[in-house]
Amino acid sequence: MKAIALTGGRESQKVDLIHTKIPERRYPDDVLVRVLSVGLDGTDREIITSGYGVMPEGEDKLIIGHEMLGVVLEADKGADFRAGDLVTALVRRPCRDYSCTTCRNGQQDFCESGQYTERGIRAAHGYLSEYIVEDSRYLVKVPADCAVYGVLIEPQSIVEKVWNQVLRIQQRLIWQPQAALITGSGPLGLLTALTCRSLGLDTHVWSKSPSDSVNAELVRQCGAVYAEARDKEETLTEYATAAGQRFDMLWECSGHTPYVFEGMKLLASNGLLAMLGVSAGDRHISIPADLINQEIVLRNKCVIGSVNASRKDFETGIHRLKEIERQFPGILQGLMSERLLIDEVPGIDFATIRIKAVVDLVPPSAWTDLISAECRPRYSFSV
Repeated sequence: MKAIALTGGRESQKVDLIHTKIPERRYPDDVLVRVLSVGLDGTDREIITSGYGVMPEGEDKLIIGHEMLGVVLEADKGADFRAGDLVTALVRRPCRDYSCTTCRNGQQDFCESGQYTERGIRAAHGYLSEYIVEDSRYLVKVPADCAVYGVLIEPQSIVEKVWNQVLRIQQRLIWQPQAALITGSGPLGLLTALTCRSLGLDTHVWSKSPSDSVNAELVRQCGAVYAEARDKEETLTEYATAAGQRFDMLWECSGHTPYVFEGMKLLASNGLLAMLGVSAGDRHISIPADLINQEIVLRNKCVIGSVNASRKDFETGIHRLKEIERQFPGILQGLMSERLLIDEVPGIDFATIRIKAVVDLVPPSAWTDLISAECRPRYSFSV
């Protein structure tokens, strides 16, 4: 079978198209899955361009890819899955440290030891191959009517994890959020904007993408406000001031560290700042530390970080995407701006990707042939 893998030693790592054996089921809980499509995100970009991934112990390659939509081919008769089921899969696997309470209780996305593995990223092969075998504990069923945008479930689960944490934190008071500010208009920023709009929030997106970009158009299409960040012409604070409001939530999805500290000052009382973007590099900036301290302490603000997600977040993400599609028909397909074949991945130029690239391992027009009759939707999968 074909797969995309990080190969070579430390000094010569690169991503190649490889041919390897189709994996076999070895245990009763194993499920054989035909991969339909895999989304590429910023982490995949780092792996492909910079050799970021960690190979499994004792191996000289890492099959990449962690945003997967597939269909079950084989499973034990007594399993919860059967041939024809659409599925996606969790990314992180629990560590082996028995003192890690979170991993021992199915919350490996909160791993305390840091010794977890992640499929397609860290010490475990991923999903960018024609077939995979997965433990049924980490598979999530996907309704057939979500197939067209099912590859977005994994990134949406990250947004859902944040929202779940926010709701838990805000049980401290009667909270009626009105406005949200999102920095960054990549796939995660756009999914966040769509989530906020589906919840009825006045949503603003601040991004370096041009105002006439596809990103900006999608923001406006869902009824949010798009603001182009023009270097040295206008700061985030100046924009918020001009907008005439403070924000109940600020979602930092760009990975630009200064927005984190500037955003703390822009939150309304009792507001939350959620950090989803990961900063790359070793940036040093000056910050008004005392002012930030006062804002957080005296106005009951909260700052949280989030990465990876749990089964519950995947399941909630499915429902959220269905609601987004209901409110804004077709908009989710607009996020998947480029569709590639697996042979094209090694030569991908991320600078040409407008929003998000998706790799189709099976042509969407052929998906209905693999899905069981009970699961088939009433429309074509052609994209």
